[in-house]
Amino acid sequence: MSTWLLVWIIASGVSFAVLCIFLASMGSQVLQLTRAARRFQVEVGGLAADISRGSRRASERVSSLPTPGKGRSA
Repeated sequence: MSTWLLVWIIASGVSFAVLCIFLASMGSQVLQLTRAARRFQVEVGGLAADISRGSRRASERVSSLPTPGKGRSA
């Protein structure tokens, strides 16, 4: 075998190993991010629903208030 061929094989193997380690690390980060997002949704979801209900109630109250008449003068 030629020396250059051996160098290319070793360099390719090292590059492939580094790529595999990088991809495994990225997969781990994706799993960690999905767990954090799920936990955030569980912890904040109830509060967001309460705020949404309160906002809806306030909007309904405002829409049920009588609007000032056009013919009235101050």
